[in-house]
Amino acid sequence: MSEKRRIKVLVAKPGLDGHDRGAKVVARGLRDAGMEVIYTGLHQTPNDIANTIIQEDPDAVLLSILSGAHNALCPKIMDTLKEKGIDDVLIAVGGIIPEEDKDFLRKHGLEGFYGPGTEIKEIVEFVKNNLKR
Repeated sequence: MSEKRRIKVLVAKPGLDGHDRGAKVVARGLRDAGMEVIYTGLHQTPNDIANTIIQEDPDAVLLSILSGAHNALCPKIMDTLKEKGIDDVLIAVGGIIPEEDKDFLRKHGLEGFYGPGTEIKEIVEFVKNNLKR
């Protein structure tokens, strides 16, 4: 990746979860760290998210799920991306993700987990150090 090109990150809110304060805080923190950030808004379907990834071509996707539906939504998102031939994007999830669910989500291709109280610099470093491109 060129030194002059900014890292592009998509912040997405899948499902019916209507709480987006954390996603907005993370988006602002990533912008403040010099990244280009696209925020999808609330209530995105897996197909909506995949289509936005195709259109925007981000380097990383951060999913924000506080509804408890992560074990249903994240695999569906990953399956949709696979169906569309997208396999070169770093994907992480933030929200309330119990430890016992993380291995299941890792098996589906999710690579980072960030809950309430995570410092923005930790997320920034994760993105910078784990890009697939």
